[in-house]
Amino acid sequence: MDERTTIPLDAETKVAERPADHEAELRLWLRLLTCTTLIEGEVRRRLRDEFDVTLPRFDLMAQLDKAPNGMTLGELSQRMMVSNGNVTGLAERLVEQGLLDRRASANDRRAQIVSLTAEGRRAFRTMARTHEEWIAELFAGLAAGEIETLMSLLGKAKTSARRAVSGSAE
Repeated sequence: MDERTTIPLDAETKVAERPADHEAELRLWLRLLTCTTLIEGEVRRRLRDEFDVTLPRFDLMAQLDKAPNGMTLGELSQRMMVSNGNVTGLAERLVEQGLLDRRASANDRRAQIVSLTAEGRRAFRTMARTHEEWIAELFAGLAAGEIETLMSLLGKAKTSARRAVSGSAE
């Protein structure tokens, strides 16, 4: 008997030796990636064309809309999962446009707290309403039950990926 048929293969070896065993998983990954890229590209284009704003600026404003007292640049960096330098650059441009206020933290003079100005909050909420309509339009081909099923399945996929990632970190 061939030794490979009696010893179970780990996932990495299976992919290398028998890639057809993972054809469904690879197709799923590519489908998810295609959907994400397609939707994100369209949202980026629409934000730029309709509001002259980038997706990262929109995301920064979305975080601040949830924090009426503002946040430090470090907190924003963590929430957005980008570097402090990226957040600083984004915030700088929004301050120049009058959409953000910046002040020193009362607790730590080295830290800067940024918050939406009244104009920034109005601008963001207009963008957010329109963004919500775009997302609804992009998923209009799915029935409510299909969306629910897809959410459930993607939740399972997320859990599976998290387990694999935490298991590989050991």
